[in-house]
Amino acid sequence: MPITVVESIHALKDLVGREVGVSDWFVVSQERITRFAETIEDRQWIHVDRERAERESPYHTTIAHGFLTMSLLGHLMNQVIDVHGSRMSVNYGTNRVRFPAAVRAESRIRARVALDSVREVSDSVEAVFSFTVECDGSDKPCCVAEWVLRYYPE
Repeated sequence: MPITVVESIHALKDLVGREVGVSDWFVVSQERITRFAETIEDRQWIHVDRERAERESPYHTTIAHGFLTMSLLGHLMNQVIDVHGSRMSVNYGTNRVRFPAAVRAESRIRARVALDSVREVSDSVEAVFSFTVECDGSDKPCCVAEWVLRYYPE
């Protein structure tokens, strides 16, 4: 799907209530999972010990941390929308995040992104995006989140 180009931060309001786009598929490799585990000091066997996970995990392989999946939202979003007229955008936080299904190592994920709301705040425009992150081969999404971004005008 082609990237959605928004000509100004104020034009975001025209997309409220719509799906903005769908990202490309992205492989969540074991190497990435292991590096993330090292970065956040969470080396639980279900993430880093493939042999044990094959024997003991209900997933029969290692899985990504939920926070790894969530941390990829920015990358996936960059494939969906390009907002012009902003000198910077800032991650203002999340309203809701859930991880309904696991992301097995070497799985492909992609995000469906919708724009829920836009409002002007004192020095920026605040946009709330809904993400449904799909995992190839799974009936359930692997991450559902509302992400709040603030766009500061040029």
